[in-house]
Amino acid sequence: MLKQITMSIDNIKNKRIFKWLFIRETGVFFVLIIMILFLSFTTKSFVGVRNLLNIGRQISLLGIMAIGMTFVLITGEIDLSIGATYALSGIITGMLLINQNNLYISISAGLALGLIIGFLNGFISTYGRLPSFITTLGMMSVVRGTALIITEGQPVAVNELSGANAIDVNKFYFLGQGKLFDNIPMQLVFMIIIAIIGWLLLSKTAYGFKVLAVGGNQKAAHVSGIKVYKTKIFAFMILGFLSALAGILMVAFMPSTQGGRTGVGTELDVIAATVIGGASLSGGEGTILGTILGCLIIGVLRNGLVLLGISAFWQEFAIGAVIILAVGIDMWSRSKKSL
Repeated sequence: MLKQITMSIDNIKNKRIFKWLFIRETGVFFVLIIMILFLSFTTKSFVGVRNLLNIGRQISLLGIMAIGMTFVLITGEIDLSIGATYALSGIITGMLLINQNNLYISISAGLALGLIIGFLNGFISTYGRLPSFITTLGMMSVVRGTALIITEGQPVAVNELSGANAIDVNKFYFLGQGKLFDNIPMQLVFMIIIAIIGWLLLSKTAYGFKVLAVGGNQKAAHVSGIKVYKTKIFAFMILGFLSALAGILMVAFMPSTQGGRTGVGTELDVIAATVIGGASLSGGEGTILGTILGCLIIGVLRNGLVLLGISAFWQEFAIGAVIILAVGIDMWSRSKKSL
């Protein structure tokens, strides 16, 4: 009897280990480790603290937006307007600072703009019954066009020479250029804080349960009393807010932005990082941990290609190949589950 119980416990443990090995995040983590080991042996400076922190800073804005995209993709929707939101929010904040407005009011205005754009995307995609792909594709042009109109196509530079208050400029610069404990980039600090909040919201709250339920089976979620439309709209607003925050941090780092160039193609990197991390384009699947790992994959890949002296053109080729592979794995795993 004791032997049978022991065998049963061993079988349960083996099943858990087997299941753990096939968790999407585990596979992404192993790929990341392989990449790190390869670059550690083939380059001299990859494992240096300075380079690793630099990678962390480089993926920070991508990670902030990808966390928001995780919520949207899980609900079964998509947002192509985040690059334009990223640009316009940074421009609005910068222009308000140039006009001697208070730092906190300027930042709040930029963040509020992101919330409004997110709300419009969500509202039109749900109550307006338009596919989110079409809605956000159109919104991308509207927002980008607005950025070009208010700036007349000219770059916006935030500094004392352009009229901004010196004290506010220094505080603003610290958000994008500063370092915590003189080592950790502030952009990376922001990403870590938002990742923790995003994880708690998705994994430990009723709203996170609703997001997963809506993405898994929208009709069942509606029947169970979940307000599907409101859940989706709030997901779009989270993404809009985080896109605006990333845009503001970008201006604080540069500190210059241009409506026609800033954020162009950003949405592709964000979607790629989220999908690589395990979020499904069909909805119902995704985690914050997986998204961060996906961002690291892209960051390490790009950094490694630079250190290896490979042309920047090949970086785009590599990212595109990784996207195709990630989506292919997602579709394959879903087809296996349906059998």
